Formats: sequence, C-alpha cells, structure tokens
Amino acid sequence: MRRIAYETVLRACGFASLAIFCVMVGMSFMPKLAFQAGGFLSTIMAFVLILKAYEARTKNYRHTEMWLYLEKDQRPPEAYAQWASATVLRETYLTFALWTSMIAIAMWVLAIGFGLFGL
Repeated sequence: MRRIAYETVLRACGFASLAIFCVMVGMSFMPKLAFQAGGFLSTIMAFVLILKAYEARTKNYRHTEMWLYLEKDQRPPEAYAQWASATVLRETYLTFALWTSMIAIAMWVLAIGFGLFGL
C-alpha cells in the first residue's frame, strides 16, 4: 500500500512541479520574480498536501486512487481497510508536504538573495 500511495502522490506532485517549473521558465528574464513565483506556488502546493493529509483521515478508502491501483489480493480486510488506507495516505501526503516546503524555503531564500544583489 505504501508503494502505491507513494507512486500516486509522486505523480500528482510531479505534474504540479512541472507546472511550477513552466511558470518559472516563463519568468526567467527576472530571476527574483521567477523564484518568488516558484516559492509562492510551492508553498501553496505544500498547503494543499497538508489539506489532503487532513482529508485522508475521513475520506472513504474505496474512493481513493491508491485503492483502485491495489490488486484484489493486496487489499486489506474491510474492517481494517479504512484505518490502513487513511494512515498510509496521511503519512505519504505529509512526507511530500515536508519535501515541498523545504523546496519552497529554498526558492524564497534564492528570491531574497537575488533581491539583495539587485538582479
């Protein structure tokens, strides 16, 4: 379950990161602005991941993408499935939120650096 949760969240974060990267490339003529936009969008992405982690506690396990990718023989029993699914997804979302927030902090630091050097 953890591997599949990791893959589904990684894919979603990959698409969001691609969008953020495209915005930053579009603003590459002004590095400070590009990193500010990247930092802002990455911060939003981290908050969305935190909200998804909060939502994972109560979301029906049958309506998650992870559950759809699990083979029938890999699925836990119904009495255990809601707790297991919610726990795995919550941990995965929070892990990606942590990584995304570190990237956002790095982008904000770079934006401040470019601002200090007048670029």
